[in-house]
Amino acid sequence: MRMELRVCKHCYEGEHGNPEKTAVTRDMVTCAERVREYKDLIGLDSIYITRVSEGDGGGAEALPAIVASIENNQIALADTQLVMEDDDGNMLVYPEPKDILEVLTRNIEQINTHTRQDVAVDLSEESLGLVDGY
Repeated sequence: MRMELRVCKHCYEGEHGNPEKTAVTRDMVTCAERVREYKDLIGLDSIYITRVSEGDGGGAEALPAIVASIENNQIALADTQLVMEDDDGNMLVYPEPKDILEVLTRNIEQINTHTRQDVAVDLSEESLGLVDGY
C-alpha cells in the first residue's frame, strides 16, 4: 500500500493567518512523518508528503488523484488530501482534515502495537478536537 499526504505549503508555514489551520496542517505532516518512519511495521510500501503552493499543476507527487470542487463557477483543486492506493490499484482519497488525522492516528496506534518505542504524536488542541480517542 502507498500513501500520499498533500498539504498547502502556505497553511503549513502559517502564511494564511489562520493559526488553527496551521496547527492542524502541521499535525497532519508530523503524523505522516511518524508513519513513514515506521511504515514497514504495518506493511506500507511508501508514504509521500507533498507541500503544494497555489498554481502547482495538480501537485500529486506519487499518486495521481486530486479532489476538485466548484467554487465561484470555477474548478478548484483541493490543496489538502490523503491518497491511499492498495496493491490492486484501488484508490481512497480523504479530503477532510478530520478524516486525514483519523487515518494517520489509527496508523500510529497500529504501529504502537508492533514496537516498544513511544511513537505517539503530541497533537495540538485543534487536532484533538477533530480526532476522537487519540
